[in-house]
Amino acid sequence: MEQLIALYSLAMTQSSQPSRSPTPALLAGLVLTLAAVLLFAYYMTSQLAGLRALQSNLVDRNRKDSLQLLRVQNDLNSIALAMRDMLDTREPYPLTAWTAQFERIRGDLDAALKTEESFSPTQRTADQRTYLNQSLAQFWDATDRMFALAASGKEAEGREQIQVTLQARQAALSTAVSRLLIQNNEGEEQTTAEISKIYNRVQRQLYLFLSAALLVIVFTSLYLIQANKKIFVQMEALSAQRSELAQKLISTQESTLRHLSRELHDEFGQVLTAIGSLLTRSGKQMAADSPLREDLKEVQEITQSTLTKVRGLSQALHPVLLDEAGLEATLDWYVPTVERQTGLAVHYKKSGNPFAVEAGAAVNLYRIVQEGLNNVSRHAQTNEAWVRLNYGAKELALEIEDHGKGLKPEKGHHGIGMVAMRERAELIGGTLEYQKPEAGGTRVRLSVAREKVEAHGG
Repeated sequence: MEQLIALYSLAMTQSSQPSRSPTPALLAGLVLTLAAVLLFAYYMTSQLAGLRALQSNLVDRNRKDSLQLLRVQNDLNSIALAMRDMLDTREPYPLTAWTAQFERIRGDLDAALKTEESFSPTQRTADQRTYLNQSLAQFWDATDRMFALAASGKEAEGREQIQVTLQARQAALSTAVSRLLIQNNEGEEQTTAEISKIYNRVQRQLYLFLSAALLVIVFTSLYLIQANKKIFVQMEALSAQRSELAQKLISTQESTLRHLSRELHDEFGQVLTAIGSLLTRSGKQMAADSPLREDLKEVQEITQSTLTKVRGLSQALHPVLLDEAGLEATLDWYVPTVERQTGLAVHYKKSGNPFAVEAGAAVNLYRIVQEGLNNVSRHAQTNEAWVRLNYGAKELALEIEDHGKGLKPEKGHHGIGMVAMRERAELIGGTLEYQKPEAGGTRVRLSVAREKVEAHGG
């Protein structure tokens, strides 16, 4: 008993020792991972915003600006062609005939330059804008003078004005516009290169982030595996201690019950038997008409009744028949006893080729039958039960079945009887199952390998 208490104390001490929980480390890993994800998301957002700004503010503006410059250049080319025709002496038209065409081109040029100014790239300088506007203004001033000369009848001087001034200024304007187009192309190439750099940088950062995230996941997983391994080892050790403790508790319980049963059967039974014999002899020595004779007879009946109860209690604590005749004979005696005591109609069936069951296993099997029938009597709300014992070639199977209200334990709660049945099943290496028959109710089925319960030489 002292060893049992020591084992229990050791189990409780080890189970109560605080072990380092992996939760803080896992939470820290989760926080770091989330922080890294948020930082990387912020970084990606900022980079994408920069790309969007480059694309919308530079690339798109450059393209729209280039379209307007091409429009200006096209108008300048139209002016050049018109001036070529104006200088052709074979043309029958006077110079003033081109006034309307020049006015149309002038209006289109002004509109194109105003539109182009709203799209001009940020790298465009004020000097470039001023030069372009001044050159265009000077060109139109010269054009106005040319048409004024032509209108006054000075065609020759007007053509000379075209050759000397207008063609040179038109060429200068075309050159300035061409330079702006080249500048736009160069700016677009630089922007494309910058976008490529951003993409490459984001790609590198993405690879670094994925690598770091994978490392965090790997280390977290390894830590979790190691922590779980330690927990499982501790649980396995505690489970082994619990099984050993349960075995010793059950062994101690059976030893105590066996001792009490023998004490009741042998000591109290013998005392009560002796008292009954003394009362019988005393009654024979008294006269038949003695008033004490009836009292002695009544005491004798009480003694006999007490003896019967003591022997019944002895059998209930631990059937002597279990040690002397084995499991099969004990069940043959116990099933009718249950029927008399509880009113249950127990259908007991044996099958297979019986073999001798080892004493320790027989006690546990008997207790499982006892607890199963007690549960039926107390909780199943039925007056009928079935007990089946099958001696198989490879296993011993035991079933206790009822068709009552069924087994409905509360969530997270199991009766002490169910726990004890499972513990006893584990002690003999068996498997205990709670099944639901087709007719309803509960079936408790125990199966155990024959080699684990068969008595040597049986």
